[in-house]
Amino acid sequence: MRIVLLGAPGSGKGTQADKLSAKYRIPHVSTGDQLREALASGTPLGLQAKAAMDAGQLVSDEIVLGIIRERLRAADARNGAILDGFPRNLAQAQVLDDMLRALGQPLDCAVLLDVDFDVLLQRLAGRRTCENCGATYNIYTNPPRLDDQCDRCGAPLHHRPDDNEVTISNRLRVYELQTKPLFAFYRNQGKLETVNGTGEVDDIFRRLVAVLDPIAKGLRKPKPPVPPARPVRSAVKATAAKPAKPVPKKPVVKPVKSKPKPAGKPAHAKARPAKDAKRPAKKSRTHR
Repeated sequence: MRIVLLGAPGSGKGTQADKLSAKYRIPHVSTGDQLREALASGTPLGLQAKAAMDAGQLVSDEIVLGIIRERLRAADARNGAILDGFPRNLAQAQVLDDMLRALGQPLDCAVLLDVDFDVLLQRLAGRRTCENCGATYNIYTNPPRLDDQCDRCGAPLHHRPDDNEVTISNRLRVYELQTKPLFAFYRNQGKLETVNGTGEVDDIFRRLVAVLDPIAKGLRKPKPPVPPARPVRSAVKATAAKPAKPVPKKPVVKPVKSKPKPAGKPAHAKARPAKDAKRPAKKSRTHR
């Protein structure tokens, strides 16, 4: 069983990967650990990585991928491995797929540990590590019995200087930009499983086992790949735009000026008789 563990910084990938490694008897391949081992043992790839780091440069994907390839060729990785810390971006995921196919060890599943931002911030800001034995604690969720002292060996606990809210917020933003596209990449292959990463460590582990047991036993049916979304076509056919008809202008109607009416006669003026009033008849004269 070959799986990739995905999750933001503080999601608990390392802790759960160790528990899964013990249960399924497959190695936990942590990119950071493998790089440190290559540097310490002085392998050719380790020397290349050291030269890049001494020059203040990032270790290239080719070197990291070469270190992972050598680790997966080991005898204990024949039945699978748990990859933690790689891939971190889409380009690395594509190259990893090509390498695993070339080795005849295709990826079975990518598991995302989903944790809310506020929980991640609390986990990272409260993290304490023993400088002697490497035991980890959290002052909020898993505090030591004595402040700043390891329960196992009594050595002082170390708080990383970059575990502050400003630096943590920046790291989470980088994760959002670079790693989130991997979710769609593995979902489209039908390989993505999402597990709630909040709560007690043992509860999270049980959720992971419920997802991975069918894969380990060969009982899980592969999910069909998700086809890319098709562009939505409008049901209304596009028609050629017709030129708009000019709106006829309304004729301007000029107001008709009315003639001024003659002023009325004063009330004291005497009324004249009408012209058509009957006059008294004249007496006719007869000649005698």
